[in-house]
Amino acid sequence: MDDRQRTIDLYDAQAARLAARYESIAAIPLQAEIRDLLPVAEGESFALDVGAGTGRDAQWLADQGFEVIAIEPAAGMRAQAEKFGRASTLRWIDDRLPGLNQVHRLGLLYDVILLFGVWQHLDVSDRKRSFRKLATLMKPGGVLLVSLRQGPAPEDRPMYAVSVGEIEALARSFGLEILRIAPMKDNLSRAEVSWTVVCLRMPDDGSGALPLIRGIILSDEKSSTYKLGLLRALSRVAEYAPGAAEPVFDEDAVEIPLGLVAQYWIRMYLPLVRLGLPQTPNNRGPDGLGFAKKGFRSLLELGVAPQDLRVGAPFSQSMGQAVSAAIGEAAATIARMPANFIRFPNSSAPVFEASRESASRPWGELVLDLHALRSWGYLRAPGSVWRAMSRLGSWIEPVLISEWCRLIRRYAERAGIVVAPGIAEAALAWNEPSRETVVGRQAMSRLAESRPIVCVWSGADLDHRTLDVDHCLPWAIWPCGDLWNLMPARRTINQHQKRDRLPSARMLSQAKDRILNWWEEAWLSDAALEDRFYREAAAALPLSSGRDVEDVFSGLDWRRLRLRQDQQVPEWDLVSKGL
Repeated sequence: MDDRQRTIDLYDAQAARLAARYESIAAIPLQAEIRDLLPVAEGESFALDVGAGTGRDAQWLADQGFEVIAIEPAAGMRAQAEKFGRASTLRWIDDRLPGLNQVHRLGLLYDVILLFGVWQHLDVSDRKRSFRKLATLMKPGGVLLVSLRQGPAPEDRPMYAVSVGEIEALARSFGLEILRIAPMKDNLSRAEVSWTVVCLRMPDDGSGALPLIRGIILSDEKSSTYKLGLLRALSRVAEYAPGAAEPVFDEDAVEIPLGLVAQYWIRMYLPLVRLGLPQTPNNRGPDGLGFAKKGFRSLLELGVAPQDLRVGAPFSQSMGQAVSAAIGEAAATIARMPANFIRFPNSSAPVFEASRESASRPWGELVLDLHALRSWGYLRAPGSVWRAMSRLGSWIEPVLISEWCRLIRRYAERAGIVVAPGIAEAALAWNEPSRETVVGRQAMSRLAESRPIVCVWSGADLDHRTLDVDHCLPWAIWPCGDLWNLMPARRTINQHQKRDRLPSARMLSQAKDRILNWWEEAWLSDAALEDRFYREAAAALPLSSGRDVEDVFSGLDWRRLRLRQDQQVPEWDLVSKGL
């Protein structure tokens, strides 16, 4: 057992005694030495407390108006927080440094990050990675507060030496500025123990990876549209299948299934090739394109629509063979061409690293779930690029489309091809499956034969006159027809009250039992629909386990929070008079 786990086990075993000590003192952010550096909660303000213990400091932040995520790996401490009534007012996650994998999977950024009473428990070998993980979670202008403990360690808890100089060096390495170094007395009046709080800020330059991405789009030399194709495929994955990205253990990077990137690549190029829009100076139709071989040409002949190539889609034997071959061809082209030739400025180092797998695949029925899509290998992307794609896709996308259309017109002019205005733009439009709710209505009709269908929001019984299929996360802000997102609702609520707004946290919590019951009866009682339900959830939601309906609900709530932060979507709540 390593020291990290030993420390967690000790806090777990001594939770009641330690909780009593911690609760006897005021929240650390109240200290005059640092209070003025904390930002004021305005609008969508988020705070992260790493090593939250009983949630004392996290609760203080919540009382100031922050949406607070409390990280605590010791189950005993989380149980104490529940006794203090903080289980419902804070969002708790069982996670730990140096990885914080569950936190990073959520894709949120924070105005305030607290790291109180934790740094001394981290071995020196874990500290650089821990600091990097924290820095990449900060909003521009966000504040990180780290407390450093000086004094002898308790006999029962491993601790390591700390220093302000170490934090200063790490801050320089990761571009943070030091606002204040504040010495403090020990709040428990231990004469041999003192503290120093280091307050750091992420510069508010708003750039991140955007200059790199902009340079690739507008400045890189291009002999084809392939570089743009790769960037846009990644942008679409970040938007519609963020759960597919896996953090790399020892660096700020993610690995994305290469088959998924290739699948989205095919979705983009199918309409362009069908229309004969050139993608290289000498191309028209499939001829001259490295990925347009037997598999891709079969998809053209079979009339496959881009929307058919969605995560979780099943294909029969003949179609499965064509899709599998096309993905393999696209994966090979991506690895050989754009992933190889997109480089950092003034460097020969590639921005993306493709790792192809040569595993054999059954030439039969194919289901495009994440397990299958990983079998083609992985594409590694820098964490900064992935975060920019995830959070700023609505700004990146128009620039990508504009440059892609410009290249198409330039190639067409060289070849004497006339491209009418708007044709390239229309072919590059990203079309998700149409907004249809047939599968939801079919499930409701089936269940209505044995019992009333209940509105998940109001709890009222529904009939054919009042029943409607609601997209829990509205289609207008995030087009998603996955099974987990389709729910029965009263027509007046869906069409006139909720409409294109997100359910509030309170509303979703109140509806939880009805939503879980609907999922169990509508989808999980049928083996085929159950597989589809979990495949779709795994691609779209930040899940921490496999086939767990509670985990899917938690993922839905986190995705709701992410949409609220990224797109500033208004919330909806059903007040009692609306029942």
